[in-house]
Amino acid sequence: MSNNKLLPVPNFIDGEWIVPETAETAPVYNPSTGQKIAETPLCGADHVDESVRNAHEAFADWSETPPVERIRILFRYKLLLEDNFEAIAALITREHGKNIVEARGDIRRGIEVVEYACSIPELLKGEVLENVARGIDCEMVKQPLGVCVGICPYNFPALAAMWMYPMAIGTGNTFIFKPSEKVPLTAIRLIELLQEAGLPPGVLNIIHGGRECVDALLEHPLVRAVSFVGSSPIAKYVYEKGIQNGKRVQSAGGAKNYVFVLPDADMANTAGGLNDAAFGCAGQRCMAGSTAVLIGKAADRLINPLSEIVSKIQVGPTDRGSGGTMGAVISPAHRDRVGQLLERSVRDGAELLIDGRGVDVPEEPNGFYMGPSILDRVESGMEIAREEVFGPVLNLMRFDDLEAAIDLANNTPFGNGACIYTQSGSAAREFKHRIKAGMVGINVGVPAPLAYFPFSGWDYSFFGDLHLQGRESVLFYTRHKVTTSRWFKHGEGDIWHKD
Repeated sequence: MSNNKLLPVPNFIDGEWIVPETAETAPVYNPSTGQKIAETPLCGADHVDESVRNAHEAFADWSETPPVERIRILFRYKLLLEDNFEAIAALITREHGKNIVEARGDIRRGIEVVEYACSIPELLKGEVLENVARGIDCEMVKQPLGVCVGICPYNFPALAAMWMYPMAIGTGNTFIFKPSEKVPLTAIRLIELLQEAGLPPGVLNIIHGGRECVDALLEHPLVRAVSFVGSSPIAKYVYEKGIQNGKRVQSAGGAKNYVFVLPDADMANTAGGLNDAAFGCAGQRCMAGSTAVLIGKAADRLINPLSEIVSKIQVGPTDRGSGGTMGAVISPAHRDRVGQLLERSVRDGAELLIDGRGVDVPEEPNGFYMGPSILDRVESGMEIAREEVFGPVLNLMRFDDLEAAIDLANNTPFGNGACIYTQSGSAAREFKHRIKAGMVGINVGVPAPLAYFPFSGWDYSFFGDLHLQGRESVLFYTRHKVTTSRWFKHGEGDIWHKD
């Protein structure tokens, strides 16, 4: 893919790359420069129908392909991803804006899911019990569903999609991949490599679009299951519309993740961890540690070392291979929204310790930059304490005791992640037991689990019963068939018959 020309963004249907004819497109920008680099087609119901029907036709043969043959393709795919690792990471920085280290993490965590999917023959094994009654046996097998859909966000162009399609196709389904219209180029490269690995035509198709495309996928009668990652309001919409149309749905939403800091914490390591949790990927991730809850005298010990670390963050372009900068946010509109939240928070009484608005990046004055911001003395009733910011902003809240702080966190609608920094095993155990969140960190600022554990959001952070990743992913993309059998002891073929 050339960096010097406007790229057409094709669909991928039946093993062919096709630039669709559509009336509407959405621009794709390099956030580091503000330059438009591509136009994403906004496909409608007709394009969706073509893609889904193609995947449906491919399902008949792919579902009967032995699992070991399916994973041989995934093994080759894993090697191709490794061979193209740096190029994919560079592409992520170009269309998303995160720095190269963060982009490498994006693709690395995705590769871990491919590695896990290569164990599908073991994960797909069923169960047998002889003599459930006299002479009667029972067996259970896992079978694929059919056409599955993945609707992905912009913030992790590789990982979010790779949570889905390796497990879906590994278990014998066919798949429709709808990337974010903001970051389609990484998706294209990922599937080019899967095609190179030998995936048969029709097993995985790509279609691009916005609301109309999503609605058509949710309504199509041949779609059996939908996976979604995005904001909570949209996650709720996708879940409700999907189940209304008879789909199996897993829908991961947003978060308001709290990082609790006790007075006995190792403040140097806590400051570093909190900095990474709040400002990694410019705060544009659902696992961002966006609110630090400082207990007792923790504030007096933490604020200075934290402010010192944050003040050293260099904001600038990430599309030149730099690993030490914080990159741009995804769009000017998003930058403005975060800035307005900051302004309203100051009016509401929060103290702005570090102001990231209006950051100066002389080498790229048109980039979508916003520096890190820290707000102190944030109160629970403030808008910024309730809403997911999804930007480089850290809230500091102060509490006298852990009990009241846990009550605050447990009364929020989200339930994605929560962390605690402490040297006390007793406090950590109590926190782990009582906090209402699906992913918990102890002296870990971003408690995102590895591929063999579920990405386990709760409440308004997740809609559905079976999560992304791990064994729950296998269960989501399969259904159980139970056979009960009995054989009577008579007939010419009964060699065990005795007079």
